[in-house]
Amino acid sequence: MESTIKIQNQYNTLEKVQQFVKDESPYSSSIEYDSWDVRTDANGQMEKCVLIKKSGMHGMKVHFTKENEIFMSYLIPNKVLNVYFGRSQKAHRNILEIVAGGIKNTLLSEGQQKAFTEMEDVILTIAEKN
Repeated sequence: MESTIKIQNQYNTLEKVQQFVKDESPYSSSIEYDSWDVRTDANGQMEKCVLIKKSGMHGMKVHFTKENEIFMSYLIPNKVLNVYFGRSQKAHRNILEIVAGGIKNTLLSEGQQKAFTEMEDVILTIAEKN
């Protein structure tokens, strides 16, 4: 679950997006290094993102892709649970990861989609109006 949107000019930094989420939603938010996808900048430094948490099992990562354009993607904020129930990028997975992936696909996907939509609705309020 992911989405890209253009946002209003007054929310053009991670700090402003994070403050908006903190002020206008029931979710907790923080600015953290993107250790989920390990994105790096031109200098090789790990880039930051806004982490929005609905719970320990439901969250969203928001980062800029271009000026005034943000990319939102679902993730499990708890890094241990994300390893087993999040989207795996590995080509070869062990049996535990395969079983956990099956559980996730059958039991968790509906709740994850609902949580992503709820958090996305908060961010869509700062989307650029055409």
